[in-house]
Amino acid sequence: MITGSAVYQVVEAMAPLYTAAALGYASVRWLKAFSEEQCAGINRFVATYAMPALIFDMVSTNDPYAMNGRLVAADTLQKGVMLLGLVAWAVRSSLRRRETSAGNVAASPLQWVVTAFSMAQLPSTIIMGVPILGALYGPTSKDFMKQIVVMQLCVWYNVIIFMYEYMAAKDGSIKVGPAPASPENVGSTEVAAAQPGMAVASQTTSTAVVGEVSPTHAADAEVAEAEDVALPAPPSMSHVAFVTGKKILKIPNTHAAFLGLFWALIAFKCRIKMPKIIVDSVFTIQTTTVGLSMFPSGTFMARQPRFIPCGYVIASVSMILKFLIGPMAMLLASFTIGMQGILLRIVVIQAALPLTVISFVYAKEYKVHADIMSTGVILGYLSRFLSPLCTTFYWS
Repeated sequence: MITGSAVYQVVEAMAPLYTAAALGYASVRWLKAFSEEQCAGINRFVATYAMPALIFDMVSTNDPYAMNGRLVAADTLQKGVMLLGLVAWAVRSSLRRRETSAGNVAASPLQWVVTAFSMAQLPSTIIMGVPILGALYGPTSKDFMKQIVVMQLCVWYNVIIFMYEYMAAKDGSIKVGPAPASPENVGSTEVAAAQPGMAVASQTTSTAVVGEVSPTHAADAEVAEAEDVALPAPPSMSHVAFVTGKKILKIPNTHAAFLGLFWALIAFKCRIKMPKIIVDSVFTIQTTTVGLSMFPSGTFMARQPRFIPCGYVIASVSMILKFLIGPMAMLLASFTIGMQGILLRIVVIQAALPLTVISFVYAKEYKVHADIMSTGVILGYLSRFLSPLCTTFYWS
């Protein structure tokens, strides 16, 4: 049975986080202390400086040569199997869903793959996992959290970005519109629309005739124009990989993760330490991350027009993915690998943590189910005390 000291440890670890979030909520909802532009400025500081500094600190201080093999294997198995299953479902759905008779293309199932995977498999390990599990299981849990963070930032978030970029490139290839006129593509006939009437300008090498167009002539010209327009070829995987690479290079979190990994590979191999001036500089910035990450979380909740933006049915499914499917997948993967003891408890509890805000940021940027992700974030804030407490009770 769960003890009173365990409950107090969870409350002690989470109360400061709730304080920052509540202050941000009150500042926007009631005090009107910050405008939307000012809130965006705080978010930009967190995304550009504070969060990368924390990520660099966690990754650079993690010994890549001493990572727990069972932990890495369980995390990879959990996420890999679920992602492959979702992709297989998406491929099967795509083969069965074609263009409608009106010519409209159904929404890509790949969007649901990204959303479901992010909701179930990408918990808030940095902001929530470290303080909560550190309070429950001591400093050892922080080392395990670092290893999961390394896997998330160096592998899985880049997989998600790749899928987002692939969808963006694919959507761009099917948006067919009239090509702009240029000396290279102007033909012998040019159709132009003019105001309540329609006129046609037929140009050849020697003459130009302008006149009123009959409905039949206009329809024939429209059909001819439609036949002359060729659909662009779908984007190649090499093009998508190139575009994705450029996108990844612009993300501060990715920079921080790989730079921290690069330093860790050298430092722990050669047994060298980072200069104190750099350590203190990074520490000064990264200590602001947790509070400044939770503060915009409260301002975000205060700015929402509706409490549940995506509706109650989808919100319920999202919560099942987050707090049931995700932890169960990790539990099964851990049993398959043979994990047990404290490590098993740690990985299952971290899998039950709420959705990370980074997933919502990506969903909003790529305009893919941002309302569902925002619901996951909002409900996650309200359940952040309940989820770790329930899992702690289960393991007690």
